[in-house]
Amino acid sequence: MSLLLEVKDLHAGYGRAEVLTGLNFQLAAGQVVTVIGPNGAGKSTTLNALMGLLPCRGQILFDGVDLANADLEERVMLGLALVPEKRELFGTMPVEDNLVLGGYRAMKLRIPNWKGELERVYTLFPRLKERRTQLAGTLSGGERQMLAVGRALMARPKLLMLDEPSLGLAPLVVRDIFRIIDTLRTSGVSILLVEQNARAALEVADYGYVLETGEIGLHGPARDLAGDPRVIETYLGAARAAA
Repeated sequence: MSLLLEVKDLHAGYGRAEVLTGLNFQLAAGQVVTVIGPNGAGKSTTLNALMGLLPCRGQILFDGVDLANADLEERVMLGLALVPEKRELFGTMPVEDNLVLGGYRAMKLRIPNWKGELERVYTLFPRLKERRTQLAGTLSGGERQMLAVGRALMARPKLLMLDEPSLGLAPLVVRDIFRIIDTLRTSGVSILLVEQNARAALEVADYGYVLETGEIGLHGPARDLAGDPRVIETYLGAARAAA
């Protein structure tokens, strides 16, 4: 598989507080790669730096393009899409209007039949089709997450980045969200998944990185990490060790 994303010696933070202190990782086209780690390790900071929302130092190569001088809109047009932790929906607009706005990249690139992506999103998330005329601000937490993912998919991104997609959701809804991630993987969508639910993330990912205080502490195939004693003890709990 060809490399889609390569990050070298990435430094980023907020003001004088440096959060990422030399991050290195990569993602191949068609892969689901997860970054797990405790609160404050720099997981969300990583995604924000990749998206151009934070100043950073180091090198970010995306599909062969150096993103050093690329602003947010340029990164979107190149095919990066971020589903932020807070979803950032247009709450006073209907579900379908939120989705259509997500198609901005596809529309601007004049991708044929880009509105046909709506049906794909509705197939993945039948509940969104049922709620298509409902205001986004009136949706449940799980429905809002589905809408945020669906809106990102409308852009037909080369890389879908998900920031804590299970945060604050009921267990049944979390299972639905990870089922969708698995479905997207089998359809060839490249995904960078930042997640505190390490067990669910490693089950759905191909490869994983453990982020500890701004640096990669461990990395390897997701199945190997799920069986690593250090990961079990710190992130999966004793129950997994006994399984």
